[in-house]
Amino acid sequence: MHADWEYAHTSYNAPVSRPSPAGLAESEADWAHRLETQTPNGWLLRDNAMLRSLASGAPMHLLHLTRDLGTVCSSGHLYASTGCLVGAIYGAPLTPTGSAFRLHNLGSYLLESRQNSTPLVIVVAPGAPVPAKGIDYLRLGGIHLRTYQAYRHFLTEAEDDDVLRSVVDRVRVAAPFLDMLLRHASGGTTPDGSFIDTLAATVPAFPYLGYLYFETVAEYLMLHSTSRATKEYSHRGELNNRLYKELAFSAVQGMGVLFDLGRFAPDCVRLLELVERIEPGLASGLPGYVRRRMSHLFAATALAPDQDASALTFHRADLDTLADTAPHLLGQLIFREIRIADRYPQLYHCFEQAKALEAWSYWNSERIPTPFNGTTPKGEIGINPAYPYAGFSVWTAETCERGLLHPVEQIAAVPAPRLVPWLVAPLRDRTEEERWLNRHLAPAR
Repeated sequence: MHADWEYAHTSYNAPVSRPSPAGLAESEADWAHRLETQTPNGWLLRDNAMLRSLASGAPMHLLHLTRDLGTVCSSGHLYASTGCLVGAIYGAPLTPTGSAFRLHNLGSYLLESRQNSTPLVIVVAPGAPVPAKGIDYLRLGGIHLRTYQAYRHFLTEAEDDDVLRSVVDRVRVAAPFLDMLLRHASGGTTPDGSFIDTLAATVPAFPYLGYLYFETVAEYLMLHSTSRATKEYSHRGELNNRLYKELAFSAVQGMGVLFDLGRFAPDCVRLLELVERIEPGLASGLPGYVRRRMSHLFAATALAPDQDASALTFHRADLDTLADTAPHLLGQLIFREIRIADRYPQLYHCFEQAKALEAWSYWNSERIPTPFNGTTPKGEIGINPAYPYAGFSVWTAETCERGLLHPVEQIAAVPAPRLVPWLVAPLRDRTEEERWLNRHLAPAR
């Protein structure tokens, strides 16, 4: 179990040493070196304010937003949520300044955009330096697959069959582009514009590609931006989160209601327009970067490490083939297929609590009280609610005219190892899902 979680974490104070499939034109270490040394802001990947705070072992101060302060106060508990941090209480770093706190640029964005929420200051006293190991949700596919295999009987036979049939259909529809990704990861080439246009056309049938697409573009923006705001944030030791937030909300209608990266699918012209609007001149190197970087990420995170990316094809792939050659991709697809099932609000805890328990166990074994999103260490950091070695205190807070956050009143609440209820389903626009459900069905096996 812990080996799966170790694979899904990136250490930012150690060389890259994860197993990867054969046949890749560039290794994960090659890409790490390029991003850290050949981009304007790449130094922030291993030397930023959040990672320095973790390494110090000093008390950490985090912003957390709650929509239900009354329940927090009456229950005395803060609950974890799923997402990029799996089972952590989501937050953003705060920097003490006198009796108040300066918000990380991610935190200030969250505070501005979630106006119906109450800001809390959570003080975490870890008692020792915290490892700079962040979780990469793009590498959770094996864990998703193992969880499904353990708990699939919570589904009816018909539901299970629908999930598996849908996964196979998605792979077969997307196979030409998935094979293109493998060719590029192995050194092949295609015109950048047509690559992105084909990607955009494939996302509706294969929404997981939207996540990879977005993370690739977000990484490019944060590492290559040279705007005044980006430079100001970098002087504070922060990557600029506002770049990709603006992109997401501009590219996808309704993203403010439901942040669903499976709908991120701008074609090349639209992508360049959006990025030029965010920062003039920043888009020039983006198409080639998306083609090369996303192809590598897909192959490195989808395939089993004993596979050869240059020799694999997704044409005529069935479940057994996917389980052998691309188990991480299969897990990601099954995970997302179950999430759109009608009964998922009732099944949510069956699948997600199991993964959260494993994550908490792994974090405890590694002495991690404050896990962070290591896909890029951009400031998304949370609290391990099952951590037994740290001290916690929670305060309500308010902002002043200078934008600082001031603690107001301490409340009797502590992190608790439970997940909040599933709340997303009522918000979801299921138009694309209904279109997919009405497709021509292929046999699942």
